[in-house]
Amino acid sequence: MAELEIHHEGHEHDPMGQRVGILAAVLAVCLAVVTIASHRTHTEAIIKKSESNDEWAHYQASRIKFHNLELGERLTKLVAADKPGLQESLDQYKAEKEKYAAQAKEIQETAERRSAESEAAERRALRYDFGEGLLEIGLVLTSMYFIARRMLFPVIGIVAGLAGVVVALTGFLG
Repeated sequence: MAELEIHHEGHEHDPMGQRVGILAAVLAVCLAVVTIASHRTHTEAIIKKSESNDEWAHYQASRIKFHNLELGERLTKLVAADKPGLQESLDQYKAEKEKYAAQAKEIQETAERRSAESEAAERRALRYDFGEGLLEIGLVLTSMYFIARRMLFPVIGIVAGLAGVVVALTGFLG
């Protein structure tokens, strides 16, 4: 069997390159965590917005029922002004209107709460997005060391990466 000889010419030991490589790996891990958090938070915001929309549709249905009862009440007064059972019908309309008015208020509060939750999730997701962008910039700049062998790139990469982590942490904490 033929022997394979591996040449190591031009691959001198570069301790700074090892440090920069480890830094790039740490930035990549942070980027992965922030990216996942961003995607999950965007999904949460979409779900909350959908729930809010459902509640607003429920609210509208409740208000339509309320207005139908008002219409029924008016028509009953016009058509059956002197008929027996008028007052019982009006009392029933009044009770149902009170039920739908209370129900609509509860539904409206739920819809507003879900809408606020959706907006809060979108604000958090935006912070993750900014953090993700800064981490990507930091990773790319840090990797530029291996092409240019200039320490300026990892230094700027560290600054961008740290800024990305700080911005992303405001999403985790906010």
